[in-house]
Amino acid sequence: MDFSLNEVQEMLADSIDKFIDNEYAFDTRQKYADSEPGFSADVWSTFAELGWTAVPFSEDDGGFDGDQVDLMVIMQRFGRGLVVEPYLANVVLAGGVLKRTGNAEQKQQWLQPIIGGELQASLAFTEPQARYDRANIATRASADGDNWVLNGAKGFVINGGTSDLIIVPARTSGEQSDERGISLFAVPTDATGVSLNAYRTIDGLRAAELVLDDVRVDAKAVLGNVDSGFEALDATIDDATLAICAEAVGIMQVLKDKTIEYSKSRSQFGVPIGSFQALQHRMVDMLTACEQAQSLLMWAAMTCAASESDAKRAVSSIKYLVGTTGQTLGEEAVQIHGGMGVTWELDVAHYFKRLTAIGQLFGNSDWHLDKLAA
Repeated sequence: MDFSLNEVQEMLADSIDKFIDNEYAFDTRQKYADSEPGFSADVWSTFAELGWTAVPFSEDDGGFDGDQVDLMVIMQRFGRGLVVEPYLANVVLAGGVLKRTGNAEQKQQWLQPIIGGELQASLAFTEPQARYDRANIATRASADGDNWVLNGAKGFVINGGTSDLIIVPARTSGEQSDERGISLFAVPTDATGVSLNAYRTIDGLRAAELVLDDVRVDAKAVLGNVDSGFEALDATIDDATLAICAEAVGIMQVLKDKTIEYSKSRSQFGVPIGSFQALQHRMVDMLTACEQAQSLLMWAAMTCAASESDAKRAVSSIKYLVGTTGQTLGEEAVQIHGGMGVTWELDVAHYFKRLTAIGQLFGNSDWHLDKLAA
């Protein structure tokens, strides 16, 4: 398998790298993260103008026919820049469901504005009791004439507090953990009965708890076929898992580079601490972890893009790796930096927080290891 990027992907990577270097310094990122929405609307519009929000969608939908490798390129660079703009929530999660299930009218109404940067959207992919079980959905949708009435609660809706639209998986038939019987609904956040409790996560991003109390939507809000939404939901979360793994690998590479650089400038006993053999061994382990993660990430992305039979195993493999060696690498980076490694003012602490959060998102290492062993 050839792990090299094609010319278009190299150009995409270069354009994002230049944007991060020139327009997205850490202090600027912190200002965006501390704002009321938790990101910059101007930067989000720039993403749309540059075409980055259109990459994973087909040309018929207004995109560039990108695949999981293209998504990997984008998210890895976003990891390096510690980007707070809600690309994952809008493009990968909400957009991922819409591109798989939406009809022409629904795509025109919701997907096109997402691509254009005009609509904020999210996917309510988990519930408080579900842990990582994607089919464990207790939220119910009941038919009432030509309408549907939704009742239930969702936890950890990424970008939920600023979303105009939330895609809600709800059970229309079957038992609570059945894959069959799950339907997908596009719910405006200003609908009667929708309650959102927004909060800031440990990594400085934003999420919300969602409560649905007799929320009424019409038949046009149903995405795809009734009772048949799990396949699209599952595939979308797989893409999102791969995306955050790419982000994690980008973070790992930055932490490795910053740690090596710091070890050359920080002196103890009259010499740089990077000259101490014990620390050199630890930094070599960090380098090895980055190379291993990069290779496995490329293989996983290419396997998914080719729709090979072991795509799910590929996703679980890279998620397990970034959740174990990635966490260890982050801890090493903090420890070698010493006490300043956990200060708010140093970017290393924020990279580590995001890496830690990624380790728990869409299944932790133990959960994905169980999937691999099954």
